[in-house]
Formats: sequence, C-alpha cells, structure tokens
Amino acid sequence: MIEQVATAFERKDYHTAAKLLKQLLKETPDNPWVQFYLARLHEASGKRQDAEEIYRQLLRDTTNTKIVVQARESLRRLQEIEQEERIRAISQATAQASDTKLGVLVLEPLASELKTVAAGKFAQIMQLDAYTARLILPSRGWRLYRTGQVGELRFYGEQLQQAGIPCFWTTIADIQKIQVFQVDYFQENTSKVTVVCRNEANQLGSLTFDWSEVKARVLGLLPIFEQVVDIDARRKLERKTQTQDYVQFCDLHLTDRNCILRLYDNGYEFQQGLEIISQVSQNTIRINWNSLLHWLEQQMPQVKVWSDFTHFADTVLDQTEMLSQIQSHVHLFRREQTNWDSAFHLYSGLVFVKGVMDSGL
Repeated sequence: MIEQVATAFERKDYHTAAKLLKQLLKETPDNPWVQFYLARLHEASGKRQDAEEIYRQLLRDTTNTKIVVQARESLRRLQEIEQEERIRAISQATAQASDTKLGVLVLEPLASELKTVAAGKFAQIMQLDAYTARLILPSRGWRLYRTGQVGELRFYGEQLQQAGIPCFWTTIADIQKIQVFQVDYFQENTSKVTVVCRNEANQLGSLTFDWSEVKARVLGLLPIFEQVVDIDARRKLERKTQTQDYVQFCDLHLTDRNCILRLYDNGYEFQQGLEIISQVSQNTIRINWNSLLHWLEQQMPQVKVWSDFTHFADTVLDQTEMLSQIQSHVHLFRREQTNWDSAFHLYSGLVFVKGVMDSGL
C-alpha cells in the first residue's frame, strides 16, 4: 500500500493519499515510510511545523538510508520556502518610506521559569539555536537586541509578542522628537512646581507643572574618564583611560508635554531657588544630591523609578553607528567621545516612548 501512497503523491492526489495513510496509521503507525508520507501530507496541507517535527524525528530514529536522504531534502525544502516567505514579508514590511527609518528592537525581561519554552519560540522566529536563544533572552532589565529598519523590526516584534515574548520597538526619530530641558533649580513648590531650566538652545527660562504630570523618573550613572599614567608588567610607563568618577542623572518625564526635565548632580544649583536642603554650603555634592532625590521621592511617591540603565548600557554601548545618530542632551566635559551619554538618552527615551505606548496616547 506504501507504493500506492507514493503514486498518489506523484500525481498530487492528496485526497487519495490521505485515505490510504489513515488506514496505514492504524495498521503500522511506527513504519518510517508511513511517518515520512504523513509528514509529506502535512507539508502539502500547509502544516509545515508538524511536517518538520516528523522529518527531524525520522533523522534521529531511522537508519533507512533512502528515508534519511529524503527527510534531509524535505527539511532543506521547508527551510528554503520559509526563507523565501520571510524575505517577501520583510520586503512588504519595509515598503513605505516611514518603515525604513532607523529603529531599535528591545527585549523585556522574562521570568526564569518561562525562558525554556520562550527560548524555543525565540529560536524559531529569529532562526537561532535554542542555547543561543536562551542566552539572549533577558531575565532582568531591558536588552537592546537589534537595530535596523523599523518595518523589519516590527515584523519580528509582532511575531515575538504573539509567541508571548515581551518586546517593543521604536524609531530613533521618535526619541529625538522628545524635548529636553536642563534643570538649574526648583524655584517654587506651591499648588504647582516651577523649575528654572535651559532649552536645547541653552536659553534660560522656567516651566511650571503639576507633580501629577510626571509619569516616570529615570536614574543613571555616567562615568567620567581620565587619562592616567601607569606602570605595566615590564616596568614601563603607559597611558591608560580609567574611570575616575561618576555623574548622577535624574530625568523626570512629562509625557503629556512631550518633554524630559533633566537634572544631574554637578549641574544642579543647590544654593539657588527653593530651599530643599539645609546647610548646603557645608554638604558634599553627594549629600546634596541624595537629599534632592529624597525630596523628589516625597513629592511623587507613586511615580515608577527606572534605575537599570547600567545593565541596559552593557547591551548597547558597542552600537556606535546607531548611537552616533542620537543627540545625547548630556552636557558633560569630555576629553574624548564616549557612547555612554547617548546610551543614557536612548534608555530614558525608550522609557518615555514605552510609557506613551502603554498609556495608548
């Protein structure tokens, strides 16, 4: 009867092949030829995943040379079909000019107990092996996974979301649209709060808002590098770049106004404006800054604090080409160019954009 099944497939008479296989599956379900033609039937019916599973099982369990050869050819054919469909889909996803803008795809953390199942799905979607996929999926904090045309990133992102893998994507242009004001000091805190700040053209002004407008608070440490002279193992002098200190940043997100208020410890004028901290002149910058953060926490205890920037930076600092297109809005004196400043603005901008997505604005 197997010969009849083979003949039916040659004629592409899948109805007859299905009837014959139904009987054979009752009589000899473990026969490798029966399993092979069952996989062929799944393939013809568009159930390619079911077909692939059987072909792979035959490669593991069968010693029949003819079946092994045909199973390998079938797997190769499935992969070629999938690749062609993927190329067509990505081409359609990037057909519009807006779909070709530079974007980023960010993976959100998964609970450890979910990673095994998720890794298999992630591997299939992104065409990776399961071990690599599991290493890529984050357990804590965000991971910048891929940059490229936003249409292509959306194509992958939608599949990942459907598979239960949390992620989001956006364009660099959307992040660059966010206005950033550098805060000099808080001036008033009555029914509303006022900050004295500078816009992107360094023009001094003020902005009045309500604490309820703040939708997120982002904290981050940016390293300060210095050239130092050290002695190497051969007792020779060598110049090295070392981290000498860190500058602390705090962004307040006013989502409805599409702006970020940016504060940092060396830039905030503690002796000006609202008296938040007593004995300012006798305190160190670190003490003053910690007191300011504590005061901010008291004003808006319900606002979520994002403080995982350093972990995120580890996944993005080598993306020099992409980061070079981001205006950092970080005004620190740098002897040499560094990706840290743009990475922080990217992180804060992603928090901002994700907040807008989640609120449905």
